[in-house]
Amino acid sequence: MLVTTSTNLEGYRITQQLGIIRGITVRSRGIGGNFMGGLQTVFGGRNTVYTELCETAREEAYQLMIQHAQQHGANAVINMRYDANEVMQGVTEVLAYGTAVTVEKI
Repeated sequence: MLVTTSTNLEGYRITQQLGIIRGITVRSRGIGGNFMGGLQTVFGGRNTVYTELCETAREEAYQLMIQHAQQHGANAVINMRYDANEVMQGVTEVLAYGTAVTVEKI
């Protein structure tokens, strides 16, 4: 699956636009993660606990977006974006979305 944040893929021609696709996940921090993340916050610097949580959520949303695109018959996604919102304290949704297309090599 080709994925780009651009509106086109260099070297490919878009043959069909299949519509907007998305992948969404909702993640929360556990007690242990909150404790360790809080400790890292006190000492400053890079917070590896929360970085890992965010990376895991984005990757999960990304893979779900690709599955959704494949279900629509796409072989590429253009104009891909991420969005995130806090649903409630400690609970975050991450959305990966874009336009599903079929492309052929030029």
